[in-house]
Amino acid sequence: MKLQKFFKLAIFTLALMAFGAACVKEGPPGKDGATGPGGTNGTNGKDANETCKMCHTPAKVDIIAVQFEYSKHATGEAAIAESGNAGCSPCHTQGGFQDVVTRKVPATFTLNTTTGKFVNDYSCDVTKAYGELLCRTCHSSIHETYTSTDMPKLTSTAAVPLTFTGGKVVVNLTQDGGSSNLCIKCHQPRPFTFNNSKNPANTGDVLDYAGLAKAVKTDLFFDGTSAATIAQAKILPGYRTHTHYGTVGAIVSGTCGIEFAGTMAYAQAVHVTKAACSDCHMASMVGGAGGHSFNAKGVFTGCNISGCHTGVDAKSAKYWINPRATIKGLLEQLAAKLQYNGVQFLNKNTDATSNLWYGITSGNYDGYLNVYDPATNPTGLAMNNGTFQNPNPSGSWTAEQKAINLTLPVLKITNAQFGAIINFQLCLREYSLGIHNLDYSKALLTNSLAALN
Repeated sequence: MKLQKFFKLAIFTLALMAFGAACVKEGPPGKDGATGPGGTNGTNGKDANETCKMCHTPAKVDIIAVQFEYSKHATGEAAIAESGNAGCSPCHTQGGFQDVVTRKVPATFTLNTTTGKFVNDYSCDVTKAYGELLCRTCHSSIHETYTSTDMPKLTSTAAVPLTFTGGKVVVNLTQDGGSSNLCIKCHQPRPFTFNNSKNPANTGDVLDYAGLAKAVKTDLFFDGTSAATIAQAKILPGYRTHTHYGTVGAIVSGTCGIEFAGTMAYAQAVHVTKAACSDCHMASMVGGAGGHSFNAKGVFTGCNISGCHTGVDAKSAKYWINPRATIKGLLEQLAAKLQYNGVQFLNKNTDATSNLWYGITSGNYDGYLNVYDPATNPTGLAMNNGTFQNPNPSGSWTAEQKAINLTLPVLKITNAQFGAIINFQLCLREYSLGIHNLDYSKALLTNSLAALN
């Protein structure tokens, strides 16, 4: 009992001691110790607002953005339509263009040994095939250092192997640091390839343009008179058998034409080595043209620069009126000769909205072929006063459309005619009526006329 009382007393005593300790009031803090040594000063940061104003001023980026609104690059229609298309997006979308430049995608055609068909290598990663053409399409270094050195850097100024030739022809315009190569990388014609699905020997390879120029001119390139002759063709001509739209890269570099032997030499105008695309297409802004609109229509300030021309304007006979009249006349002579049984091969289109080349020729040719197609050429019959039978009608056509097709004249094209059609498309669709490269354009058309004779 005494031991239990002892333990109870001890526990009670300890509890009192703990309670008392908890009730003790804490004393005031002591004085602060001496201040320690100072640390090393950090690096001063940059004033972000001042850095932005190196470029973002009314006289620089702000005005460029306004000018760009006048550009066809800014419409965005093609970018939206071709989004996800690996073959078209390298030129129609910002992401696709950046991708082929970054990966240095070649413009070659490679044989697939399994299928026996050639594949066009110039395509982009489909996961990057999107985005409208904007500043970073051409200026790849924007917002990397956030200084004024970013904007002048171009995405590519390297020599351009042309996809039209499967990379066999390489263009390198070195003036202005090669800036024209950036333009030509997209503004080049699309290749003609062996695309006859009815021909077992179809390979999908690029047409031999040099061989076409030297082939027997009167031999048939295409004969649509029977199923057997159609199956022998390398290419099935249709309404959209054409060079596409960017033919200026070929003409301004003096390449890619079907160079028939003739009375005129294939010389090059001085623009090929002396002028850059930017000299004329990005000259001082006048109205809605010049600057970053890239539109040279009506702007002659780029022509009248030191070391080039003087006194050039829309009334200049020597440098503007006469050269354009010459090429226009040759185009119209060639179009008139390109026919079979009285029906012209080349399509006319009097709709100023859909015909990008409306008014370039008096016949309003657009470069397409005058071949019936109810989907892509529904007005051809009315506009051309006759059109050719389509050798490859689509399975989606109605019975009535197929019946109409069979009533139309059969299409036959000689080697000389097909080569002349390509030259016509190249020279019409470069749009300037020879101003880009008068000597080469004139030789192509003149010698094409001689080949037809």
